Formats: sequence, structure tokens, C-alpha cells
Amino acid sequence: MKRRVAISILGTTLDVGRREDRWTRWRPNVGLCQQAGLFIDRLELIHDNHSDWLAKTVIRDIETISPATEVRQRIINLRDPWDFSEVYTSLRDFARDYSFDPEAEDYLVNITTGTHVAQICWFLLTEARIIPGRLLQLSPPREREPGQDFAGTHRIIDLDLSRYDEIAKRFASEQADAASFLKSGISTRNPAFNRMIDEIERVVIRSTAPVLLTGPTGAGKSQLAKRIYELKKAERKVSGPFVEVNCATLRGDHAMSALFGHVKGAFTGAAGERPGLLKSADKGVLFLDEIGELGLDEQAMCLRAIEEKRFLPVGADREVSADFQLLAGTNRDLGDAVRRGRFREDLFARLNLWTFQLPALRERREDIEPNLDFELRRFLEREGQNVTFNKEARSRYLTFATGAEALWSANFRDLSASVTRMATLAPQGRITVEVADDEIRRLKAAWRGSSGRQSSDDILIDLLGEDATARLDRFDAVQLAAVLRTCREHASASAAGRALFANSRLEKKSSNDADRLAKYLARFELKFEDVRKPHRDYPSASPPGALD
Repeated sequence: MKRRVAISILGTTLDVGRREDRWTRWRPNVGLCQQAGLFIDRLELIHDNHSDWLAKTVIRDIETISPATEVRQRIINLRDPWDFSEVYTSLRDFARDYSFDPEAEDYLVNITTGTHVAQICWFLLTEARIIPGRLLQLSPPREREPGQDFAGTHRIIDLDLSRYDEIAKRFASEQADAASFLKSGISTRNPAFNRMIDEIERVVIRSTAPVLLTGPTGAGKSQLAKRIYELKKAERKVSGPFVEVNCATLRGDHAMSALFGHVKGAFTGAAGERPGLLKSADKGVLFLDEIGELGLDEQAMCLRAIEEKRFLPVGADREVSADFQLLAGTNRDLGDAVRRGRFREDLFARLNLWTFQLPALRERREDIEPNLDFELRRFLEREGQNVTFNKEARSRYLTFATGAEALWSANFRDLSASVTRMATLAPQGRITVEVADDEIRRLKAAWRGSSGRQSSDDILIDLLGEDATARLDRFDAVQLAAVLRTCREHASASAAGRALFANSRLEKKSSNDADRLAKYLARFELKFEDVRKPHRDYPSASPPGALD
């Protein structure tokens, strides 16, 4: 059974009890502890220094009628109890500092006493879940039999924000703060990105459903997932840890064990019991990054764990439970993976309720300048050195960074690495034109060297997946990667075929190059149309960026 805790303001008029006839009148905080069927284990009694005498009288009387109720005095001094800003700030500070434990305690906020301003503030704080409780309304007795006490009656109120449209407007600033929090405090300027963050803020506060974050590597999925967790925890939507899993690192027989745990002796080398990552995320948030890399068996187990909050550890004959909220990330097209049979359709349907596509950095160039300032602040926090641009160097770097020449192929990882290099090389903490020019040349050379092309392994993984790629003989892997790269350089199968079979086709009277290419690709269950789809970005070795 949870302990019931009431939070209440001392009523300087209604609770007055210095006179001997105080037992012949209704006093809300005394009546609170006399309610039939509503035993109060602890009362947090809020008052100012001037009302200490009244508080002690009420506490003594509560000890008389409910000796098992613990009463704690909470001092909050207000200059003007009718000033909305002052009252709200004071009560919010009280709530922020209070060690709520919703798993063990049930909280009731008494809105009977205090000024009308205080009552409104209690409503706002409770509805916003800053106080994880319910509202309590007390009323005096209407008809009283002789000898009956003056406890009165009570009503517990479950809030429905949709009924209070005008009050809901008061949350606008709080929502703006939450959106800024999700963006790491960066004043982003891209309208589409800002709208997406606003929607994410509403979803993660109001819903416990899975959220799928998609987009190229380096666009910020991992960092955004951490900020979502921190926002949920600040709003007391979760109480457990943040557990991040890179699914691309889970391979073979140990993938099941890592995710779902195992019992002792489940397989060779299982010398002890392992809880697994899903169990570790109980009451918290589980982030499955690169979820598209999971095997089909692991996907099936994950689906059941998401829907039923239960799963079977490896080698166990008894299920365990874990109540976590799921975030997932991928740089792949999961819909396409479903069509190819590489991702379970039922799991994709479960994840696809809330899907947010994070744009590449080159798609939000107006956000490069605020992220540049953010990276300099991060350098200060990390290295303890305050580095700034001189005016001409900043202008020159931003002109390049926001121009067509800047590919930002690794997205924020490229930007973070670039700022780190300039800040490290800056003489006396000042990035000069020479430092900026050297960095621009360095970036141009790096992007010119890569030409935006994937490595052979990456292009194979993009189309076949890591498991299938790993099974290829080296001979086939090298040949297939070259064929796929040629396909992506030509607009049609015929054009790609002519380039691939340029010499052998001359020896034939008639040749169907597109057909020859189609037959070759079919050996690997591929079609030219699939190969021509835009490729995904893959991880680079650069430092993580502002939102990754």
C-alpha cells in the first residue's frame, strides 16, 4: 500500500483555533485528518513565520484526533500572497525541491485553504505534473447530527486539461522552455525543424508510446534521445535510467543475451545470471539505436516486450517484466526493409505511430550559425578555454559553411570536429582569418577526397544488410560493390550496363546490357531500381556533433 501524503497551506482564517470553542467549528486542515476512508499518513503543512503559533495549535489538535499522522511544517514566506508571480514561483520552487516518490506515495494537494491565487497555482503545478498528485477539495458539514464531529466532506479531483482552455494558455512559456531544452538551448532558425521539435515535446510529455527517430548519421538522433529522456524525467514521466543500445553491435548468439538477459548455465560461458538491457531500463527509457540492424528473432522478442512488458531471458522458464518507454533510431528506410523481408512488419507498425525525420545539416543551413556558437560553448565546458572568432574570420567561415561548397557529409559530426580543430589551433583563444581559411581548405580536401561516396563495405551494407554482407566471399564483395557504384552513377540500367560491359559487348552482334546487369543483380536479390535509391549516410570517425 502506498503512503498517502497531503500537501496543504495553513488557513489563517479558516484554521484559527486559539479559542476554546475551536472544536465546535469546521477547520479544514484538522478536518482533513478526520475524513472517513481517507487516512493521511503525512501532512506537509505550509505556512509563514508569522503563523507558527497557529500551526502548532493545528498540529496538536491533529495529534489528538489522528495520532498516526505525521505533520511536517514547511515555511514559505510571501511578501504578497495575492501576487500571482511570487506565489507561483514560491510554490514551484517548493515542488522542485521536494523529493517526490510516486512509486511509494500517493499525493493529494489541498486547494481548500490559501488565497485564490495559491489555489490556481496548485492547479497549474499539479496539472503540469510538476507535482505528481491529485487535487483535494474539502467542504464543511451541511447537516450535523448531535455529537458528530466537524470533519466535513472531501472530493478528489482528476484534472482534464481540455476543459480549461484559458488556463491551458498559461503553459505556453513552459512548453517553450521544454522545446528549447530538447534543442540543447540552441536558437534554431529552420521553421520545419522547430515545428518538429514542438511536436516531439507534446508527444513525449503526453504519450508513453514508442517514438522512432530517423535521419542520416550525425543528424542528432542520439543526443535528441537523451534530451527526450531528461525532459521526461524532469516532468516525472519516468523514474528509471536511460539505457542506450547500439543494435549494430549486437551479433550472433550473444544478441539475445545482451538484450533479454540469461540465466546461469544457459549456454557455454554463462557462469552467472545476467539481467539484460531491457530489464536495466525498467521504469526508464530504452533507446534502441540503429534498430534496423536487429535480427528477425530479436525483433520478434522486442515486439512482445514492447506490447506486453514481459519477455523470456535466454535459458529461463519463467518470464520477467520490465516497464520501459521506447525510443528507436535508424538511418535506414524501415518501410523498404519491411518490403525486403529484413524487418518485421508488425514491429514497424508498432514503431511507426510517432516517427520524426531529422534533417541533414545541409538541409538547415540557417542553423549552422547558432550551432557554431553552441560548439564553442561546448569547447569551453570541455577544455576550460573560452575561444571566439574575430569578425572577419567568423564572416568568412560562415559564408563557406552555409554555401553550396559545404557538403557536411557527416552532418553535426563534421561541424563539431571543425570547430574543435579551429578552437584548438586559435592563437590566444582567438580564431583568426588564417585559422578559418586553413580549416576551410581542410574541409574541402576531406569532402573532395570522399566525393560523397560510401566505402565498398558501406554500400553493400546499405543494400544487403550487415549479416548478408558478412557472408559474402571477398571476391564477390569487391565485384558487387564496384557494380553497385556504377549503377548509382547512371540514370538507367542500359547506361550502367554499357559502362560495365563496354569491352565484351563489342564481341557480340546484339547485346542486352540491361538484361545482363539485371541477371547479375538478381543473384543477390537486387534490382536496378533498388540500387538507384538515395543511399544512407554511415558513421564517421569524427567527434559527435551538437545533436548527436
